[in-house]
Amino acid sequence: MDDFVRNKLVEWGLSELVEKFKDEQIDSESLCELDDQEINNLITKAGPRVKFKKNLKLLKEEKNTNQETVISFQCQQQHEDVADVVQCEEEHEEAADVVQVLPSTSDTGKRKPDLESDASRLQSPAKRQRQSMPGFEEPTILSNVKNIMAFVHSRLNEQDKLSAFLKKKISDLETNKRELVGVFGKTGAGKSSLINAIIKEKNLLPSGSVNACTSVMIKVEANTYSSKYEAEIEFITKEEWNEELWSFRQFLDNNKNQKKEDDDYHDAVEKLSALYGDDWRKSFENLMDRKYFKEIPEFLQSRRKILTCESANELSAEFVKYTRSDSKQEESDEGKQWFWPLVKCVTVRVPNRPLLQHVTLVDLPGNGDCNKSRDQMWKGIVGDCSTVWIVTEINRAASDKEAWGILESVSSLIGNGGECQQIHFICTKSDLLDDSDDLSSADIHDRIVKRNIQANDGVRKEFNKRSKIKTHFTDDSFKVFTVSSKEFLKGKHLSPEDTEIPKLKGFLQELNDCHSETVNYVSGAYGILSLIEGARRRKEGVGKADDVCKVLEKNMTEKLDQVKKAVEKAIKDFEQCLTEGVKNSKTSDEKLKSFLDRDKQPSFFKTLEAVVRKDGMHKTKKGEHYEGPNDVKGGYFDGVISRFSLDTNSLIQKYQDVKLQLIFLQTEEDKIKAKLNKIILKEKKIIYNSLTEAIEKNMKKCYEDARKISGNDALKKMRKTIETHVSLNRNMYEDAKETMLEKMDELMMIICKELKETMDHSIKLSLKASALSESLPDVSEHLETVQQHYNEVPVNSQRKRVKFDDNPKHLNIQ
Repeated sequence: MDDFVRNKLVEWGLSELVEKFKDEQIDSESLCELDDQEINNLITKAGPRVKFKKNLKLLKEEKNTNQETVISFQCQQQHEDVADVVQCEEEHEEAADVVQVLPSTSDTGKRKPDLESDASRLQSPAKRQRQSMPGFEEPTILSNVKNIMAFVHSRLNEQDKLSAFLKKKISDLETNKRELVGVFGKTGAGKSSLINAIIKEKNLLPSGSVNACTSVMIKVEANTYSSKYEAEIEFITKEEWNEELWSFRQFLDNNKNQKKEDDDYHDAVEKLSALYGDDWRKSFENLMDRKYFKEIPEFLQSRRKILTCESANELSAEFVKYTRSDSKQEESDEGKQWFWPLVKCVTVRVPNRPLLQHVTLVDLPGNGDCNKSRDQMWKGIVGDCSTVWIVTEINRAASDKEAWGILESVSSLIGNGGECQQIHFICTKSDLLDDSDDLSSADIHDRIVKRNIQANDGVRKEFNKRSKIKTHFTDDSFKVFTVSSKEFLKGKHLSPEDTEIPKLKGFLQELNDCHSETVNYVSGAYGILSLIEGARRRKEGVGKADDVCKVLEKNMTEKLDQVKKAVEKAIKDFEQCLTEGVKNSKTSDEKLKSFLDRDKQPSFFKTLEAVVRKDGMHKTKKGEHYEGPNDVKGGYFDGVISRFSLDTNSLIQKYQDVKLQLIFLQTEEDKIKAKLNKIILKEKKIIYNSLTEAIEKNMKKCYEDARKISGNDALKKMRKTIETHVSLNRNMYEDAKETMLEKMDELMMIICKELKETMDHSIKLSLKASALSESLPDVSEHLETVQQHYNEVPVNSQRKRVKFDDNPKHLNIQ
């Protein structure tokens, strides 16, 4: 489902249908093609169905009207263009001035047809002035180019290979990938206040309660399709909750004398009491009864719940019951249900926040979750974060064991097992000083700044001591910020710059710009329109096209060979690391033996029982980890795609007759490299995590057998079961290694295949399909507009692109 369909459903007051339409993959094209039978199947209730049909009918009528307007506009424009030509012929001197704006593309006195000059000749002076006006905003540019490409798409037929190829390329321009910034920190560290300050919504995320803490993942992003504040709530499944209830029951029955301060006991009681009050203490038999889910029928229907409000305050009050746990509920909350135990994730969308157009801030619980689906989602999101923020109070930032413990625990997930490029250690509440009542505002300012410098130095020194973190990250990727959300909003003692909130906002803006949908879309559109116009002029460069094809095919063979060799070398280095890891697997056995030999500790049986119950992974509230033998280390590779180039820049200089086709191939080259880098990033995470997954899968049967053990000598029998299984399955490390290497080989084949097939196909259709070009529409005017936008949009500093200067014969690389 695309944004268009989602927007319409929300606009029509049918937001409850969003999830259903998403599941059925209804997009803007198929929406208007739905017949009555399909609508009846999609919408079973009469009220929403009638409302939907009424609005769909109006939408179709509006669409037909718009199409008629477009056709009328095109006809009118053609008449205007003809009039301009006649006027140019009658006013020869004025026309000559217009032509001289752009230089000739021929050394002879005769001017060849040229994109810019043709377009200028067919435009009125007023229109030329309109198109030369600077200052287009990105949303306006994106909207203009999307409208152009939608019109071009509608003009292409599907009766030949080239047109079908172009239509697919236009459809593929749409992307919806977002940059994730993961925000970690213990309760009270100031995560919610920090996020609220950055997006200038003081009361969006609840904060300030000593006893309350965020219990689920909260994503915060821009609402790009509505002016409302919105929260989309995703639940765990009924089956998962039923399984969790069974687990709670087993645990509480077996631990009736458990101390109430115990983490596992507290976790079970807190979740059950939040949803059921005291009813669970009476009986576990009817806890799945529908009466407990009257407010959230979406949970029973396996759908998402969407809350829509006019203000941040209103939305915050609505969604707090889905996100927060409170160990000391007030009297006013007595009898109130809290649904956070059933929630997987909440996505909060804020209107009018361009800073978050392509960026999502994710408020994350520190150590995952005992619920498998929540934990899996937590790991997935953490692994997808391009930046991680560790938030802690400034007065103990360097020595905060919990903050550093969180960073160490996620370092492998965000490093080798993820795509994190930067870690920001954020020291909050920098405005809080002891004994500041008698100080002047200037003295307070100076003391805050001095302490900020000391905190920055202390945190950096501590980072250098953390070898586990530095295995995955360098000094350059670690930054320290000392912030005050309170001072940023009120500005009593510090300027906004001193609070360092603007620095974080600047970083988010850069992240947003680097992943600009506008840049990617406009660049792709520019290439596609260049190909269409180049193919229409195919007769001018027929002789040169064959020569260019031969050069490109030769370059392709050479560059593919270089890429393959680079990947093979990376695999060889990777295998060496894995082999060393397998040799050192005895260390894991020793760690396991050391862990199992702790039976003299009074709480050890409880710990071992928890490890077995959670398939080898037990996480305590204090951030301590007890893990099964799954810590074989390995490396990864990335970056080899940047070596690939067909050298289109030099070919454009040499073969001007097929310049437009080569521009298309250049944008295709950029797109396939970006696509492959995404594939490598995704597969790298899968490969790295496959090591742990393979060993966890091997150990699963062992833990299942151990869970069945009870009665006398249960501890001894559990230990023996685990030790015996590990002893009999020593090859699991070697097997895991082979699985990783197989996946690496598969990745190499994917890289080479994608590069070769994509570029071969693009070369063939752009330079050899002369017979197919006659049916293509004239897009010269559209190409000129998109080229202008292409030169206007900001470019990621790490990315080079082709830009035309005033002389269309020459190209500059920026």
